[in-house]
Amino acid sequence: MTSLTLESLRAMPPSERTRLLEQLRDDHLALKALGLKLDLTRGKPAADQLDISDAMDGLLQEGSTSIDGIDVRNYGTLEGLLEARELGAELLDVDASDVIAWNNASLTLMYYLLHFAHHLGINDCPPWQAEAQSQGGAIKFLCPVPGYDRHFTLTEALGIEMINIPMLGDGPDMDKVESLVQGDQLIKGIWNVPKHSNPTGVSYSDAVIDRLAALPRIASEGFLVIMDNAYGVHDLHFPGVRFKSPLAAAKHVGSEDQMALFASTSKITYAGSGVSFFASGVRLRQAMLKGLSVLAVGPDKVNQLRHARFLRDRIEDQMRAHAALMRPKFDLVEARLTKGIKGLAEWNAPTGGYFVSVNLAPGTAQRCVELAREAGVALTPAGAAFPYGKDPDDRHIRLAPSFATLDDLGEALDAFVLCVRLATLESLFGEVAH
Repeated sequence: MTSLTLESLRAMPPSERTRLLEQLRDDHLALKALGLKLDLTRGKPAADQLDISDAMDGLLQEGSTSIDGIDVRNYGTLEGLLEARELGAELLDVDASDVIAWNNASLTLMYYLLHFAHHLGINDCPPWQAEAQSQGGAIKFLCPVPGYDRHFTLTEALGIEMINIPMLGDGPDMDKVESLVQGDQLIKGIWNVPKHSNPTGVSYSDAVIDRLAALPRIASEGFLVIMDNAYGVHDLHFPGVRFKSPLAAAKHVGSEDQMALFASTSKITYAGSGVSFFASGVRLRQAMLKGLSVLAVGPDKVNQLRHARFLRDRIEDQMRAHAALMRPKFDLVEARLTKGIKGLAEWNAPTGGYFVSVNLAPGTAQRCVELAREAGVALTPAGAAFPYGKDPDDRHIRLAPSFATLDDLGEALDAFVLCVRLATLESLFGEVAH
């Protein structure tokens, strides 16, 4: 493929544009005829990444008693095993006493926290829902975009209105965030993925962490800063990216009971059977335990024990093994996009995490996804990284290269490049599409 840029396309003579469009459409028809079935939609670990943790399965032969004498096969221990909480403390850069260790999905803990706050009330604050009804409005959450679609799905399921916040190079636009929370008492929280953000790959600066920690001092009663540290140890190169402990920053200004941190081992060991973690100040942690006590007698401590034994003193070694498998895939994405669509699109070069965030020419993302689907390549829906699935500029696509083999990934990327080129040309010169 020859090099194309938006400038070169605009300067191209009409006859040449017509020939190029016809050629791209012929190439697309040929691609469709191949019958591809390729998928770049979700950031799942590949099978060889899951294999890294297979040694974990034999560790319970060492016995089923935790370091503090708990038989993990029985009920109880609502806050989780001490050694599991120590593992969570390492992942979240907090003290073990700050941590609750729970079952496989941190997203479940996030839902519980927001449900408790919305319907029951926490930290001696009235339920958000009751406050909204008394004011005749709706509870609102701030959502840095592009962001994590599961956060938005969760928020929408609770009937909470979402407000887009631009994601900058060092975190969310804090000037806009601070202005909004000061001016609206029904804004009750903000979503964050502070390291290797999904999907942009941004890691928050210390200054942004400090400003987020200070938000509860200027926000309404019951405001929560949600920190989903899903990629806290998922670096592609070592030593990895470092950033300031959000809970330490919150403790410094007295907002630790409005700072909620989450993490899990889902992309460290087995994606479907990991351990999740929640950390906060004492009052918020007690509110979470009170709510969890209604739902369960205790978490899966058997799984917690095998994780604690497997990952003790070796988290970095585990993540280096993951990185060795992930780097070639990210390198391939960078090479194919640079060769094929440099000048037509912009994308990030991740230092970790699971995604590549691509911005196309405005108005072309949905068409690109449609063209790829016709050619047998499944992409995350355009707009998925925005609340309600609506990208106002229709330009963002999230690529997830982890699950595919290198050969399949290469085929999918070549198809993606072709679809970007065709969608861009159709958008710029719609008149030659007929």
